[in-house]
Amino acid sequence: MKVLVRKAPLSRFLQWAQRGLFAGAILLLGYSGFVVADAWIFQVRETAELARFIPDRPAGDILLPATIGPDGLIGRIEILRLGVSVIVVEGTAHRTFRRAAGHIAGTALPGQPGNVGIAGHRDTFFRPLRNIQADDLITLTTPRGEYRYRVVSTKVVNPSDVAVLDSDENEILTLVTCYPFYYVGSAPKRFIVRAARVT
Repeated sequence: MKVLVRKAPLSRFLQWAQRGLFAGAILLLGYSGFVVADAWIFQVRETAELARFIPDRPAGDILLPATIGPDGLIGRIEILRLGVSVIVVEGTAHRTFRRAAGHIAGTALPGQPGNVGIAGHRDTFFRPLRNIQADDLITLTTPRGEYRYRVVSTKVVNPSDVAVLDSDENEILTLVTCYPFYYVGSAPKRFIVRAARVT
């Protein structure tokens, strides 16, 4: 006696599964393309906006108060040795991190005494920070002028350790990103770069 196995339903299921996976891949690629294009357009637009406000004189000669520009624009942070060049805007929302680095609310603005806190995603703009070294120069260009900082230390802390953002009378820059850099999912630690203003 022969047992007949019907292959048609299995074959039909595999075809639908294949089509579903293909459609999902197309949607994910489309979303990834949108995110990259959105970030690029945002960076270009805000760079042009920043260029309109950059003064001809060094930051120390300008007596204007530190401000947040149009659309929350703070400035541009650059670390030439690492190839980092990214617009900084106010806030730490997910949309902000998708398009730029974010100024941490409650920390000083560039040019003010205190600790300027800037955060960014380890998967995008701040990934090169894994190679940062002591004495690297960080330039923060704002509508007030240009501020330079020299890296003095790096460390890994728990997300609850907000003491890294504490202020004193010195002008300090603190960069924050998730750690480990190649961790899949929500990273358990934070990578901190601390830099002192070069006058």
